Amino acid sequence: MSYMLPHLHSGWEVDQAILTEEDRVVVIRFGRDSDQTCMVQDEVLFGIAEKVKNFAVIYLVDIDEVSDFNSMYELYDACTTMFFYRNKHIMVDLGTGNNNKINWALADKQELIDIIEIVYRGARKGRGLVVSPKDYSTKYRY
Repeated sequence: MSYMLPHLHSGWEVDQAILTEEDRVVVIRFGRDSDQTCMVQDEVLFGIAEKVKNFAVIYLVDIDEVSDFNSMYELYDACTTMFFYRNKHIMVDLGTGNNNKINWALADKQELIDIIEIVYRGARKGRGLVVSPKDYSTKYRY
């Protein structure tokens, strides 16, 4: 479903998307369109795009095509989702220790909508770090 969401093809386009959006959260999925994890995430993002259009805009960036941000945001994972609001990176405390990004595919649409909504509400109040409504620290517990 990645072909249904807008792609950013250069570092300049990514910067402009982050800079020019005044009232909504910019959700950027960094990864590869051909990666299985990204396909799952893209399916969820496409499914919620219409529901969150009033407070968020979603873009996809191929990390092979646009490598400008790979070292800056440490984009080493197959699929990474990040949030920006008014040219500011909004961090999310998911309980995993890495507050900068979500580096796995969230398969539940409602969970992702909740996270984007929390980011939007916190960012509007001037917070740079928001706490996720769900704790993901035990995600990989055996």
